[in-house]
Amino acid sequence: MFNPTPFNMKFDPATAIQQLKQFGEFGGVNPSITDSATFTFLGARTMVETFEGSTEGCYLYSRHWNPMNKYLSDALAAMEGTEAAWVTASGMAAITCTILQICNSGDHIVTSATTYGGTFAFLKNYLPKFNIEVTFVNINNLEEVKAAIKPNTKLIYSETISNPLLRVADLEAVSAIAKAHNLKFVVDNTFAPMMISPVNHGVDVVIHSLTKFINGKNDCVAGVICSTNEFINSLINVNNGTAMLLGPVLDPLRSANILKNIHTLHIRMKQHSYNAMYLAQKLNEYKQLNVNYPGLPDHPEHELIQKMFRPEFGFGGLLTIDAGSNQKASSLMELMQSRDVGYLAVSLGYFKTLMSNSGSSTSSEVPEDTQKKIGLTPGLIRFSIGLDNDIENTFQIMKQCMVELEII
Repeated sequence: MFNPTPFNMKFDPATAIQQLKQFGEFGGVNPSITDSATFTFLGARTMVETFEGSTEGCYLYSRHWNPMNKYLSDALAAMEGTEAAWVTASGMAAITCTILQICNSGDHIVTSATTYGGTFAFLKNYLPKFNIEVTFVNINNLEEVKAAIKPNTKLIYSETISNPLLRVADLEAVSAIAKAHNLKFVVDNTFAPMMISPVNHGVDVVIHSLTKFINGKNDCVAGVICSTNEFINSLINVNNGTAMLLGPVLDPLRSANILKNIHTLHIRMKQHSYNAMYLAQKLNEYKQLNVNYPGLPDHPEHELIQKMFRPEFGFGGLLTIDAGSNQKASSLMELMQSRDVGYLAVSLGYFKTLMSNSGSSTSSEVPEDTQKKIGLTPGLIRFSIGLDNDIENTFQIMKQCMVELEII
């Protein structure tokens, strides 16, 4: 059984990536891109053994493995401290393949109610056709999590930092519950790369949307599943592996781009977090905004996150405010966009600030009554803070926009 290194501040995901030795075919400092769909075998028996899974180092077909995808997967496994990883064509592909690999018809899932809208829609609207039952809970209420577990429960699902409400899951406590009931604990760590290493807190499978912070350029869509060799091999088994049979393979050209970008992730995360903390502290002076950021002392999990995160990477690049109504939120975002604060756009982790009204965009799949129950207000704006060099200037522009619209 895979036992990750106990959590300590000495494990540095950036150094783990930096220490990888990945060279090109002719000694290039970047690995060579292999854009072949299929691969030649020098012997017929070797092909048979590859299909049987009894050979190492042989590539069969790019839906299974491609050399460039393997390079990127190895880098991401190093970053998360897992034995292995497998990259996918989107973050949702990573989520859906993981869940469908673990669960069969008749099984049950316990999941956080505060989660990305696409994930919520898959769990709520799509899985019932496979007779997979889902119970939505407040993941921060451990007694509620325990009470939701049934004899047919197979996994607990959560986000490290929830989208868009930025609640922080107690990974060790939920992991203990999962292990006590022999369940898999799956976590989406998209909001906290390098900040938090979920496997060091007992998580079994870690998922990322690479589209966001890890790639950082918003020029591609991709995902990754990080876990044990056993789980990754089961995903890509040629006979019954969900990822192999559904085929959400990532283009190796995109893998090459992401692999280069991941080497600057540690620098970018520090700046995203620095800027977000700066704005959160400044905006928090205006209490009517209900600023929400894990780095603020009044955040409900402020103390919890400090037990799990690496201080050098800060509290993340996401913050939210409440403009008071959907109409005011829209007006504010339009005005800020016109004054170059950033873009009115979904997604996150970009080098420019992105802002969206979550309830009517990335969480629109969540029914209004559920939004109200979990505290997702109509005026909530989610900011993915960019890499601005002069963040004070950004704050002054934001402040002026809010004053003009009489939000503050």
